Amino acid sequence: MCGIVGYVGPAMPSNRPLEVAMEGLARMEYRGYDSAGVALVAPMGLVSAKKAGKLANLRGVLEASPLPEATVAIGHTRWATHGGPTDANAHPHLSEDGKLAVIHNGIIENFAPLRAELAAAGVTFTSETDTEVVAHLLAREYNAARDLTQAMLTVTRRLEGAYTLLAIHADAPGSVVGARRNSPLVIGLGDGENFLGSDVAAFISHTKDALEMGQDQVVTITADDVRVVDADGNPAEGRRFTVDWDADAAVKGGYATFMDKEIHDQPKAVADTLLGRTDTAGNLVLDELRIDETILRSVDKIIVVACGTAAYAGHVAKYAIEHWCRIPVEVELAHEFRYRDPVVSEKTLVVAISQSGETMDTIMAVRHAREQGAKVLAIVNTHGSTIPRESDAVLYTHAGPEVAVASTKAFLAQITACYLLGLYLAQLRGNKYPDEVAGYLEELAALPAKIQHILDNEEEVRAVARAMKDATSVLFLGRHVGYPVALEGALKLKELAYIHAEGFAAGELKHGPIALIEDGQPVFFIVPTPRRPLLHSKVVSNIQEVRARGAKTLVIAEEGDEAVTPYADVIFRVPRTPTLMMPLVTVVPLQIFAAELAGAKGYDVDQPRNLAKSVTVE
Repeated sequence: MCGIVGYVGPAMPSNRPLEVAMEGLARMEYRGYDSAGVALVAPMGLVSAKKAGKLANLRGVLEASPLPEATVAIGHTRWATHGGPTDANAHPHLSEDGKLAVIHNGIIENFAPLRAELAAAGVTFTSETDTEVVAHLLAREYNAARDLTQAMLTVTRRLEGAYTLLAIHADAPGSVVGARRNSPLVIGLGDGENFLGSDVAAFISHTKDALEMGQDQVVTITADDVRVVDADGNPAEGRRFTVDWDADAAVKGGYATFMDKEIHDQPKAVADTLLGRTDTAGNLVLDELRIDETILRSVDKIIVVACGTAAYAGHVAKYAIEHWCRIPVEVELAHEFRYRDPVVSEKTLVVAISQSGETMDTIMAVRHAREQGAKVLAIVNTHGSTIPRESDAVLYTHAGPEVAVASTKAFLAQITACYLLGLYLAQLRGNKYPDEVAGYLEELAALPAKIQHILDNEEEVRAVARAMKDATSVLFLGRHVGYPVALEGALKLKELAYIHAEGFAAGELKHGPIALIEDGQPVFFIVPTPRRPLLHSKVVSNIQEVRARGAKTLVIAEEGDEAVTPYADVIFRVPRTPTLMMPLVTVVPLQIFAAELAGAKGYDVDQPRNLAKSVTVE
């Protein structure tokens, strides 16, 4: 959740450390936060500033009381866990002598006994946070060892929980030391300067060269060197990679909001996820596969683990993979998976879906699955993140950075990747002939243009959304692959507009939800293609049932489907699309609707209240 940035530059003090830190924090605002702060090492010692609220509040403090030129900087945007969002609880936290500063993402689960130990030794605390404990422990160890790296190693051995930590010390003016456990930290490699960040957005405008950090590793960066050690202090090697998007990809590009931009990025996100997926023989390939093909052929069950929007992508995957591969597929919320004693064996393939690759619930599900002997395949958008590193295979969605908290283009890219996985397994296991797989790939290749067609005609959806800004409840109904689309449509409206919204399987209507229908109740229907007449007729009957009870019916239907016209108050048309691939087009009007309605209500579409982009604690 929190955003973390660290910087070390030339020995000559300048304003660059503060500028890099503030720019990095601004680029990571999408992660969600409620306070912000920075700390620098300047010639006169360590200086810091922090403030509750948005980054603009911190800028105001810095304008009123400018900080001196410096050589190193760390910056932090905090999402409150221990202690409320106050100035005192904001990071950085300092040692009692004011010489050491630390910032932290995560939760120190054993902070209470550590705090009691320090209090008994006479330490005075100034905040309610678990992080301040780390500051005092580091200061104590540094005073003993006079080495910040060694102090970090000693302290982290005592910590339980999840954390990314960065620390600086007035007596070590040319270095930043970081550590990670179950929380992201990436190293940016510069020329005469080096960087640390929660993700590459922290330093993308300065370097595209990056280095992964492994679990329980400690890194020390100086202007000219990066040194990584394991938990025992032994040298460790990280994997270098190049970031394949630039700083411009993380700005709005002329759109009013990041969400608008990302909704309009979706044709490219789908196309890029499909790009380069076949070898010279025309066979499908994955990005990185460390699972023997004989094992994949023997898989007798697939379990998708994910949270929120990613879980709905998994529900779409269930329909496609079961149809193409004839393998049973279960979809599990990652935070429930390991607590219910799931039936997992060496013949189970677990598919972990996460935009960030750092979703803590999903990380823990991956680890549990591997402990039970299952193979794990990751579908993620972020190179160098934890989930693909800890999985046996990875299929990257090439959606580029998604800045808005509520997911849009990542969802479509995840669905696309799930289709590729299904077709890959069908090809490998002999469920589909090569020409059949090629035919499906051709149909997928046509989807970006169909999504663009919807975006080119979005104003009708936006006009309806603006007219409904005073709605207090909206229902969404769908069958087959329309059901997870209904769930996602409801989630988007809840996330962005803060109004009651529920998604249902349309067949459940008469089993309870129809009691919610009253005069004027808005109900969205995701209508299957008429080429599936049984499914189609059932949904048309559902539309008639709620309209007869006074509902306002908003129908998403294929172009040319006139059977719905007599029963729809509003129709949003989508291009003709194969049944299993319809979610890639039917969800787009729902995204536009939610974003426009929220904007009409005056809400912050990019950063909804109480939400964070990456949930990195359980």
